[in-house]
Amino acid sequence: MFISTRTSMHKENSFPVFRHWVPEWMIRVILFLVVLPSLVLFFLPLANIPAAAGYYGCEPSDIQYAVALFYAGYTGFYLLERRFFSFFASKEYFILFTSLQALTAFAAWRTDSLYVFFPLRLLQGMLFSAMVNLSLTLMFTHLRTERAREVSFSIFFGLLLCTVPFNNLVTADLVDSFDFNILYKCAAFSYLPSLFLILLTMNNVHLHVKFPLYNLDWQSFLLYTTILCLAGFVLIYGQEYYWLEDKRIAGSVIAIVLLGFVYAVRQRRMRRPYMRLSVFRSRNFNVAILLLFIMYICRFASGVTNTFFASVLKFDPMHVSYINVFNIAGLIVGVFVACLLILQRYPIRFIWLTGFMALLVFHGVMYFLFDTQADEDHFFIPLFVQGLGVGMIMVPTIVFSISSVPVVEATSAAAVCLAVRFLGFCAAISAINYFELLGKGRHYNAFQDHLTKLDPEVRHTLALQTQQLVHKGIPASQAGRLANRLLVNALGGQNQLRFAMDYYEMMFILLAGTLLLILCFPFLSRTVVYLKRRVLSPA
Repeated sequence: MFISTRTSMHKENSFPVFRHWVPEWMIRVILFLVVLPSLVLFFLPLANIPAAAGYYGCEPSDIQYAVALFYAGYTGFYLLERRFFSFFASKEYFILFTSLQALTAFAAWRTDSLYVFFPLRLLQGMLFSAMVNLSLTLMFTHLRTERAREVSFSIFFGLLLCTVPFNNLVTADLVDSFDFNILYKCAAFSYLPSLFLILLTMNNVHLHVKFPLYNLDWQSFLLYTTILCLAGFVLIYGQEYYWLEDKRIAGSVIAIVLLGFVYAVRQRRMRRPYMRLSVFRSRNFNVAILLLFIMYICRFASGVTNTFFASVLKFDPMHVSYINVFNIAGLIVGVFVACLLILQRYPIRFIWLTGFMALLVFHGVMYFLFDTQADEDHFFIPLFVQGLGVGMIMVPTIVFSISSVPVVEATSAAAVCLAVRFLGFCAAISAINYFELLGKGRHYNAFQDHLTKLDPEVRHTLALQTQQLVHKGIPASQAGRLANRLLVNALGGQNQLRFAMDYYEMMFILLAGTLLLILCFPFLSRTVVYLKRRVLSPA
């Protein structure tokens, strides 16, 4: 995601990274085998939140925070990792972080304590950062055409977007048959093929001139990562703890403000800042990160849909994962179409309008599809459209934002985009928690005001259900209690339904405002992403 060129790499290092007998197709297979396990590890706790929470004996919000810690480690270490990237040779660096990633996955398999699991997730995110930079660098180094470079860049982010539904698809059977931690055991062993192939096919050469590991700005790294972890804590646990009424949330907010001030002053006074804050002077960059943030909030609306499938329509996890195949198909098509539009030099405003319009259609259609009974085929096209919209927005927005700043600031621009994606992920969870915890309670109280045993309609419904249960062979003494329980369950389903509708209504309004914002920036109609002027590379 930084600025570099293929020619400059070959000038610095004329000795090939892979051995001469290794064909191009095998290089791509090796890089894919290295990237895929780490991508799966990213959102692995979200594969089945109830199963994960049950295994660790915690709340669903703790599982969400475990994913946020992975994201925080990835985001915070992203800039510091470049020093290690320049110091180690490619083969030994691959072996180092692949082995460590396998060891952390094995440790996660062996533990059921959150106090051990949380630090492991943070470390896994840091190692994921190393995987991203080195794998993408090698991927771009071995491409032969300019067009192939852009296609491969889109493939990586397409894989990242598909991670959540892909995890649900491949892990549904495992979680249904074994304990949740078996997923980490599978993840640990999945690194072995790539590790073997790295030892067999790679040469121990440096991609760049070796740069000694001195004057590492570990202070900025600690400040930055701490701010991210605290921000994730506030956004994920805020509604559950009643925001500033809780001392932990209030203390975290105060710490974020103080540490943020110290971090900003430090970056402005340093000769070589950890992050160049001057990137925010670019108007195009600010617009791009705003739209990226909105897209990430809307991206995770599919989680509300999956909860609706499971809790209201009573689909089992495997059934839900199969339905989401259409979402994966939409993501793939969206990324492919966006790549073609970039290569054809289409204005960025056209790409954004098309992508956000697809998301607007998805939320509007889903609002009217939410019901206590529905056929699964009604959701195939909306889920495809949602994937199409997200896929069309992701890659062009990141490319546009990095291309909007001077070359010297490209590294910092990529880091800011990563931080915005992290905050968008946490903000999406925060919005869902707000509507789920507060909205469902409001709807439950409203239903209670109208549903009482004195209500003739309620009494008629209970009597009818009791009679039906008696006809099915249940004793009359138990049928009455069971009828009351069925009524309570139906009430819970209605609460879940109303929460989903409220959330999608808010997303619809947000997307409508976003489309108006894009239309109100006429300079965007003349802005094109010129990838061939600035070749994107991860290091």
